[in-house]
Amino acid sequence: MTAPRILLHGHDTIECAYYLVALPHCTLDFESLAVEREALKQAKVRHPKAIKLGCEEFLLMPTGTPSGYSFLIENESFSVQFGEFNHPNFFVTYRSFALWQFGAAALHQRFLDWAASVGFTTFHPESLSRVDLTFDYQIAAIDFDEDNFVSAASKDNQHRKNRMVQTFRFGEGEVVLRIYNKVDEIQEKSAKTWFFDLWGCQDNVWRIEWQVRKEWLRRFGIRTFAELQERQGDLLRVLVNDHTTLRIKTDDSNRSRWPLHPLWQDLQDYVSQMEGLGIVREIDPTALLEEREMRIAISIYGYLKRIGAIHGIKRKTPEIGFHESVSLLNKKLNQVHDSLTWENDVRRRYNEMRLGQW
Repeated sequence: MTAPRILLHGHDTIECAYYLVALPHCTLDFESLAVEREALKQAKVRHPKAIKLGCEEFLLMPTGTPSGYSFLIENESFSVQFGEFNHPNFFVTYRSFALWQFGAAALHQRFLDWAASVGFTTFHPESLSRVDLTFDYQIAAIDFDEDNFVSAASKDNQHRKNRMVQTFRFGEGEVVLRIYNKVDEIQEKSAKTWFFDLWGCQDNVWRIEWQVRKEWLRRFGIRTFAELQERQGDLLRVLVNDHTTLRIKTDDSNRSRWPLHPLWQDLQDYVSQMEGLGIVREIDPTALLEEREMRIAISIYGYLKRIGAIHGIKRKTPEIGFHESVSLLNKKLNQVHDSLTWENDVRRRYNEMRLGQW
């Protein structure tokens, strides 16, 4: 069987918040834009209006956005949501075609150049909220199914057409992995036929796509475009090695011991050569403490239910409320509490946790 061949790697969608402040010579007139937008809305015009703002041309949409921004303007490279009183006041989605044509860093600079052309400057670094990282492979024939994947994701599904798998999907929310027939997707949905020129072929292309949102980006210290460039290799190494892998089935009951599929081995080799800082992940200490507190609270909540059940048996009724159970627990805690022991044990645990013993 022909080995899978990587054709393309890059970003397919990037979403980013910008914090901009108007300079004295600002030419972006929110009031005039509101008048134009309202005129479109009142005229019930279905098509947006072409306008020129600074050094860029856009289409002004007749309505705001569901996320609460007053204005939405778009062109072939980016979609910009913004409002005079929003915080952050600009939110940009970089389009697939432009990302593949110019690259993320160049588009980021292009937006900043546009902002400067209408009299805005940054007062706080940008904040990435979504990055789609993709790898396009030419695969002669698919010799795996959903059971070949070993994933940390709790949810998965697949889509089929004419009994043939088109898409495997793993995870939801902060991290989503999709492996899908990109040629079918182009023909049936996106019409992005310009990929054929980028690939140099028109068949048997499957895309491995990781959609990563803010929480996971922050784990690796990725907030800005510069940090994305220097740390995306670290992020991807965790995703392709630890989050999900593609395996060859054997009789071993432990699926994690199955050998790697050649496709995934090639992907891991490719990712291992990408730029990175060598970090595993960047941990937010406060978030870690809050997560530990929540786990303890969940454990205590379970014991609290048992206390309620025990007291219910004593009273021969299951009608024991939450606050009554808390009161019962508080009485028991006061009975076992010792001030000296408490002070010493808390101090000991404080030092242990502070020095890394969790």
